[in-house]
Amino acid sequence: MPEPLDLLVPAIAMGVAGSALMDLWSAVLRRRFGIPTLDYRLLGRWIGHLAKGRFAHHRIAVAAPVPGELALGWTAHYAIGVTFALGLVVLVGRPWLDAPTIWPALAVGVGTIAAPWLVMQPAMGAGIAGSRTPNPTATRLRNLGTHVVYGLGLYAAAAVMAVAIR
Repeated sequence: MPEPLDLLVPAIAMGVAGSALMDLWSAVLRRRFGIPTLDYRLLGRWIGHLAKGRFAHHRIAVAAPVPGELALGWTAHYAIGVTFALGLVVLVGRPWLDAPTIWPALAVGVGTIAAPWLVMQPAMGAGIAGSRTPNPTATRLRNLGTHVVYGLGLYAAAAVMAVAIR
């Protein structure tokens, strides 16, 4: 396999796995504990408005819906997950993929919290790090937990692939 594909294919698998584990975690929080999580329809709405030149909203939930916002939001969620996984793979390289350790994956998982806290939440009207939500501390802890789970998903996928190729 050529070098770029040698890193791209594992990154795609890791990003999909990390995002899927994040989704599973969010579903458990919602269904089992009644804890609200991100509605990817709103992510799609934000991206749809971004394409029309509007970055920030007072409250994205009351912004006009855009066609296909749910599909757009889910697609963006997985594309973002794959992009962050690619960043991890480029950063740590092939040796880590051959013998992954948990700390780089967790560091990237936790580091990805910067995107929602500093870009998405302020642009969607929730403030920096959810400061304009009803309970900012709960929002931040939920966000952090979800991104730790994403990092665990990155590591788990890398570990499974490392064993499978031996």
